[in-house]
Amino acid sequence: MKQIQKISLERLANGAHFLFLTNAHKRATANAGVKDKVVNELHALEMALKEEDRILATSQKSPLSDEIKNADRQRDKIYRGIEKALNAFMLFPNEETVNAAKEVKRIMKAHNIKTSMQLDRETGMLLNLIGDFENKCQAEIAKLGLTTTVVELKTVNNKLIGVTEDRLKGSIAVIVGDLKRARNQSDEAYRALVLKINALAVVEGDAPYAQFIDLMNAEIKHYKEDAVIHKKKKDNEKPGDDKKKPGDDKKPSDPKKPNDPKKPSDPKKPDDGKTPKPGREEDPGEDQV
Repeated sequence: MKQIQKISLERLANGAHFLFLTNAHKRATANAGVKDKVVNELHALEMALKEEDRILATSQKSPLSDEIKNADRQRDKIYRGIEKALNAFMLFPNEETVNAAKEVKRIMKAHNIKTSMQLDRETGMLLNLIGDFENKCQAEIAKLGLTTTVVELKTVNNKLIGVTEDRLKGSIAVIVGDLKRARNQSDEAYRALVLKINALAVVEGDAPYAQFIDLMNAEIKHYKEDAVIHKKKKDNEKPGDDKKKPGDDKKPSDPKKPNDPKKPSDPKKPDDGKTPKPGREEDPGEDQV
């Protein structure tokens, strides 16, 4: 009698979890013999997957993402504006102005910031550069009339620090809370679907459901081999290791009985102690459906 096998859905990564259940729903819907018998179960799984998909999308794109992009563009525009201003000051006939521009350019060159850098890296490097503007070349910045521009750059950079932190906290809250709840609902709907089909295969015979069951079992086998996250063994535990060793029951202080037929000079045979056989490990990829 064919039955859909078990799989530990909770051990699938978020993307693999959603894809596996989505494919299961599509296969059942495409199979007329299955679809007509599990209408309610398919509807429940469809609704659960829609909610899981919505939360996955929310966790990947925070409402703060657009705000971060806009602030990053504004920050890069200010930074490039400072670079252009310094190049213009280098052409001034006033020697003091040229020297001030040279000093500021020297400090900027030392930091070697590119506006194409990864967001957080650029934020950190600008934090250091702005500190140098305020402490090492404050007089030169003032001489060139760039004090207000530097303050504006600092304001936008600090805003990015706060917004990215808020997005990180928000994403963690979504993943830990809402996504876990959504996954549990999808798991329950899938298990109800599988229980119903397995029961129908027993009562009515598996012929009408054999094709669907075979496809699902092939998919489950694939996910168990490639996608299920297996539990890690302890660092000091090796496969086949037994905690109990031969001779553990015998205490070193146990006296030898007078009627013991074995003489001290008798060599010990290799199989005198019973060597425990390595235990069979259970399939970590299986749980109750």
